[in-house]
Amino acid sequence: MTDSAPRRARVRAPELIGKGGWLNTGDQQYTLADLRGRIVVLDFWTFCCINCLHVLDELRELEEKHRDTLVVIGVHSPKFVHEADHQAVVDAVERYGVAHPVLDDPELATWKQYAVRAWPTLVVIDPEGYVVAQHAGEGHAHAIERLVEELEAEHEAKGTLRRGDGPYVPPEPEPTTLRFPGKALLLPSGNFLVSDTTRHQLVELAEDAETVVRRLGTGTRGFADGGPDQASFNEPQGLALLDDGSVVVADTVNHALRRLDPVTGEVTTLAGTGRQWWQGSATSGPAREVDLSSPWDVAVFGGKVWIAMAGVHQLWTYDPADGTVAVAAGTTNEGLVDGPGAEAWFAQPSGLAATADRLWLADSETSALRWVDTGGQVHTAVGTGLFDFGHRDGAAGQALFQHPLGVTALPDGSVAVADTYNHALRRYDPATGEVTTLATDLREPSDAVLAGEDIVVVESARHRLTRLRLPEEAVRVESVAHRTRRAATEVAPGRLRLDVIFQAPAGQKLDTRYGPSTRLLVSATPPELLLKGEGADTDLSRELELNPAVSEGVLHVSAMAASCDDDPANEYPACHVHQQDWGVPLSLTAGGTDRLPLVLAGMDEQ
Repeated sequence: MTDSAPRRARVRAPELIGKGGWLNTGDQQYTLADLRGRIVVLDFWTFCCINCLHVLDELRELEEKHRDTLVVIGVHSPKFVHEADHQAVVDAVERYGVAHPVLDDPELATWKQYAVRAWPTLVVIDPEGYVVAQHAGEGHAHAIERLVEELEAEHEAKGTLRRGDGPYVPPEPEPTTLRFPGKALLLPSGNFLVSDTTRHQLVELAEDAETVVRRLGTGTRGFADGGPDQASFNEPQGLALLDDGSVVVADTVNHALRRLDPVTGEVTTLAGTGRQWWQGSATSGPAREVDLSSPWDVAVFGGKVWIAMAGVHQLWTYDPADGTVAVAAGTTNEGLVDGPGAEAWFAQPSGLAATADRLWLADSETSALRWVDTGGQVHTAVGTGLFDFGHRDGAAGQALFQHPLGVTALPDGSVAVADTYNHALRRYDPATGEVTTLATDLREPSDAVLAGEDIVVVESARHRLTRLRLPEEAVRVESVAHRTRRAATEVAPGRLRLDVIFQAPAGQKLDTRYGPSTRLLVSATPPELLLKGEGADTDLSRELELNPAVSEGVLHVSAMAASCDDDPANEYPACHVHQQDWGVPLSLTAGGTDRLPLVLAGMDEQ
């Protein structure tokens, strides 16, 4: 190492292994030795996770800027059973425009080798094959870019940097009419409007749900208003009809709401700045001045447009009358907690449907069906939390879904649920409290709309709308229950030291201008697992006491740290928020560890 090179901890990187093999490499298999001389960023992700999708977007500019020295490799590490299906990973890589190699690791082999504990986690490997940094959560692209630039200079000087084309080989495009469509809407004309998500367009289909009437948008990622040939979207999803006949579009990756005039095809922006909401950003105000975060669906309820704000686990509202937005429910903590809107917890709400007295929502990461009443109280109809899912019919208290993305109000007061990872359409009847299955063998259904006596399902991974007759009797399926795939961490009962590791990126320091720049929130499922240490504080280390009478549970940890450029001459330093939520399954055993390190950014050197 040259005298000018920074001193940093280096650990030899474990090999990359995954039973599913490699994607986006032209069928070439790779080892770390093949990548020697390049800077490698491993992105441990799973395609259900909104934070993982945010990181994919954060990395695009970095990949492009350093394409001759940097290789990003996605290590797909499934949470849900469906995500271990190789074809589902192939679909997700195309669906989200992943333009780098991906290792499909269905058994979490590489995840375990790198001691990863959270989705997403980024690991930086230097050109000599050593791990030099680890970051959990989103908001780290700026820090990683600084590190990449340091590594380029350091290894250029040592002669250990190898420039050139990377291993990425794009797949051949498929000539389907739609490509991973997300949501659909029945227009007053009887035609269907579909968000053609992966092609960044809206498509109007005739009443047969197949014939293309017109396409709206350029078809490339962008954020521009204008006519049908000038406007651009970025992975649009939810659609809702306003009283004036216009359509509200949840333009997910643009973090915006757009308005479509169905007559002229003109697109304008209703809400959002194009920037992603972060802790500390405004939570209400003029709609065009407030940041949003991955709005996934929209529905009109109580005179306002409700927004499933998947990116921050909240529900927001847009008021068409005065052009404002505001948080309506959710704390930004991820989980399943009912009660008044301001105290409720959600986990990636992704589907909405309104009736006169209820706003139904598909809460995808808790595999739950929930609803909001006219007084703003949040209730759960089906679902228990982040780690229980499956395909089980019967009484709502024991029924199971698997990562549902859509919900549709039916004429009899019941609701249909697009049970995405079970490839099924399910039904919940509030009158009986029963869950049944309406249809199976649907490939990743993400939404459904009523059309007369039929229900038209958005079969996202079959790239089509599928018309079904609403059956009078439900389909019978074999019950299956699952828990999350991660192995539990063995910890000793009694005192447990929780250390969230955060090292400010090079050239930055903790931002203390407005008080403490860090925040740590701890809770547990079941709550009685924690005898001491629950709640919020500013210290990133905490002494917990675990109840020896509880043999297993989940520790929920949410950490945030803000850092700013450390340059006294700069009056307006650039600041960055680093944030991550962990759900750590614990097993209490006498020989278990008494320290739990969770890396937010940096390296755990203890």
